[in-house]
Amino acid sequence: MNWCSRFSHVDFCRVYFHRVVGTSSQAHSLRPEYARRTLVLLQCGCWPEHLENIVKATRIALMYGLLALLLAGNARAEMVRDLHSASVPVANQGSKALTAAASQALAEVLVKVSGSRLLLANPVIVKALSDSRAHVQQYVYTRNEPPETGFSVQLEFDGEYVTDLVRQSGAPLWTASRPLVLAWVVVEDEQGRHFIDRDNWPDEAQVLIEAFSRRGVPVQLPVFDLEDMAALSPNDAWRLNAAAIQTASARYNAQDIVAGRLASVSAGKSAGDWSYFYQDGRVNRSVTVDNLASFMRDGVNIVASEMATRYAVAPTTSERGDMHMSVIDVLTYPEYAAIARWLEDLELIEEVVIEQVLKDRVLFRLRAQTDAAQLSSIIELNEHLVLIPTVDLDAVLSYRWQR
Repeated sequence: MNWCSRFSHVDFCRVYFHRVVGTSSQAHSLRPEYARRTLVLLQCGCWPEHLENIVKATRIALMYGLLALLLAGNARAEMVRDLHSASVPVANQGSKALTAAASQALAEVLVKVSGSRLLLANPVIVKALSDSRAHVQQYVYTRNEPPETGFSVQLEFDGEYVTDLVRQSGAPLWTASRPLVLAWVVVEDEQGRHFIDRDNWPDEAQVLIEAFSRRGVPVQLPVFDLEDMAALSPNDAWRLNAAAIQTASARYNAQDIVAGRLASVSAGKSAGDWSYFYQDGRVNRSVTVDNLASFMRDGVNIVASEMATRYAVAPTTSERGDMHMSVIDVLTYPEYAAIARWLEDLELIEEVVIEQVLKDRVLFRLRAQTDAAQLSSIIELNEHLVLIPTVDLDAVLSYRWQR
């Protein structure tokens, strides 16, 4: 049986999924082969009504693309899309101010990508910061909103340059796939105890959100509706009781939760506490600060540093090799397209190739900048990929697709 006679309607839809929708900003390893097969299909005339089917297949391909995006979006972690950009204030739009802003922005980007401020003292990084403007890909000025004055400039850097710079410094690399954090913050003032929420305290809530953004950590605030208030009152949150906070957080399906409390203790000084809950762990920190903004930044830094300790990995200095990853219970094309897309978005993975599809099993070949053990700690962030004992002799990593 020749290849054309075995090419099904589903295969044809898959071709157009890649041609019309694509699977990532990078060139997918299968695209050239699908394009070749499409050409052969049309040339050999094994599908006489191919023009009508092109229209049908294109529609189905768009449906596949939407499903793949939805599946990829259900992961426990989120992809941080602005890792290589930062916004900093400037006094004016002059060249000297832009050069200083580029250095400040690159420092912020490097901290986001590595998860630690310690690398800023590295000689490689110190030298790079003095030449940061040369690696700016684009920038845009915006006028600050009142009561702020002056301008801010958003600068975006070359992602490959940033990754190589972190690697040269010997610092760990934290991929863009990061756990979403649910934040409960309660403040005690002359009005009593209250949560920081978007409706009643929008400026303070925005300060918290921006602080998380500067460290590259996705954050969500509770909606503070009747269900939330019944589950966790400000007084309950003030006690930082793990069981009460985690029970109230269950509706958000959050794996990482941070809770903070702050109270004035003397003129110009406030004392507070942070508790960060993750998996089976808990980190507690006490801080003394001058204002609420400083308290929030301290809490964000605690979360980011602890999270980076778990997920940032040092790129291997040995010769890079390929490793195989097997996933079972993959029943539809959108599912294995979603897996491939998610893997391609991980900075430590240079290449993803689907080597074999056999019934419900997909075998991927990965070229990564780290070893299998470290890569596994990152893959576990995707709640759809459940680690299982290796049963495939060809694979060093084995997972089951969980819907």
